[in-house]
Amino acid sequence: MKTALVYDRVNKWGGAERVLLALHKIFPDAPLYTSVYHKEKAPWAKVFKVKTSFLQKFPWASSYHELYAPLMPLAFESFSFDEYDLVISVTSEAAKGIVTKPGTLHICYCLTPTRYLWSGYEDYFKNPILRFLSKPVVYYLKLWDRIAAQRPDKIIAISKEVQKRIKKYYNRDSEIIYPPLMLSVEVVHKNFRVHNAGNSSLPQRRDDANVHSENFVISSRSDGKYFLIVSRLVPYKRIDIAVNAFNRLGLPLKIIGRGSEKERLEKMANDNIEFLDYLTDKELVEYYKECLALIFPGKEDFGLTILEAQSFGKPVIAFGDGGSIETIIDNKTGLFFGPQKESALIKTIDEFMKKKFNPQDSISNAQKFSFENFKKQFKKLFAISYSLLL
Repeated sequence: MKTALVYDRVNKWGGAERVLLALHKIFPDAPLYTSVYHKEKAPWAKVFKVKTSFLQKFPWASSYHELYAPLMPLAFESFSFDEYDLVISVTSEAAKGIVTKPGTLHICYCLTPTRYLWSGYEDYFKNPILRFLSKPVVYYLKLWDRIAAQRPDKIIAISKEVQKRIKKYYNRDSEIIYPPLMLSVEVVHKNFRVHNAGNSSLPQRRDDANVHSENFVISSRSDGKYFLIVSRLVPYKRIDIAVNAFNRLGLPLKIIGRGSEKERLEKMANDNIEFLDYLTDKELVEYYKECLALIFPGKEDFGLTILEAQSFGKPVIAFGDGGSIETIIDNKTGLFFGPQKESALIKTIDEFMKKKFNPQDSISNAQKFSFENFKKQFKKLFAISYSLLL
C-alpha cells in the first residue's frame, strides 16, 4: 500500500506537527508533500522525505507564506499522486484541495476549516482597510475552499468542535479521531513515578527532536511553583487575557512559545510573568512537572497541551468552549472559566487555589488519548473506507 502525507506548510512546531509524527510512525515510508519547507524552523521534519511545491522557490515563501495565500490552491493542485494508493492530508487550509485519481483513497484529517476564511475571519481582518482590500481574494479563496473540501473521500475531524464547523462551512459529515498524546520524555527523576500503560519498560528511542513517546506519562508529587502557558503567541489564542489577569493577581506565570504577539505581550506583562522560547520536549517536561496548573485562555480546536499537562497529573484552567470541554473533566481534572474575560479567569483562579485535585484523575484522563488508540481508530477507518472505494 503506497502512501503519501500532505500538510499545508512545514515551517513551525505545534500540535498539528505532533499528529504528523504520529502518522509517520504508522506510515514510516510515506513522503510528506507541502507548499513550503523551512528546515531551520521545522527540524522535526527531518524524519520525512519532504516534497515541496513551486512556491518553495519564491522569495521569502518559506517564512512568510501568508504573502502567497492566493497561490496556495494552485500549489496543491499541481502535485501528482497517481502512484499512490492512499493519501492523507493533514490540514487547516489548502492541503485538502489536492487532486487524486479515482483509485486513490484520499482521507483528510481536518484540524479546522480554514480559520481566516471562516470561524476566525473577524479576528484576522479587524482592520477595515485590510478587510476592504482583501475582499476579492477572500471571495475567491472561499469559493475554492468549499470546492476543495468536497474532494477527499473521507473527512476526519479532530474534535466535536471541528466536526460542527465542517458541517457548517463545508456541508460534509465527518468522523472524529482525537489527536494522540505524543510528548517525548528523556529523563525520569526519582521523585516522579512512571505510568506506562501495558508496558513494563520505558520506550527505547529518546532525543530532543520532539519525537513521539509510547503510551506513558509521568506525574509530579510536588504542588508546583507557578502557573504555565504553552502556546503559539498569536491573537486567537487570547494570551492577553491571562497576562492581564496575572498582572492583577501578582502570581507567577511562565509563558512558553513564540509568535506575532510576543513583543506586545512582553510589554504588557509585569515582572511576575516570564516568557520563554520554544523548548525541546526534554526541557518542556521539566516545566510541566513543576507547574501548579496549565492556563488555557483561548477557544481551541482541540488543544494537545491540555492533555500534556494532565499527563503529568496537572489540572488545567481553561476557557469553557471549543475543544477544551472534550478534554477536561470539570472540577476533576480542571476548571472552566467564562466569559472570555480576565475578570472571569481571576475568579476561577481564586476558586482553584482553594481546591485540591487528585493527580491520578488527570493522568487517567490523558491516557484515553494514547497513540495506540489513535492508531487503532485510524487503521479501522482506513480499512473500511478503502473497501468501500474498491
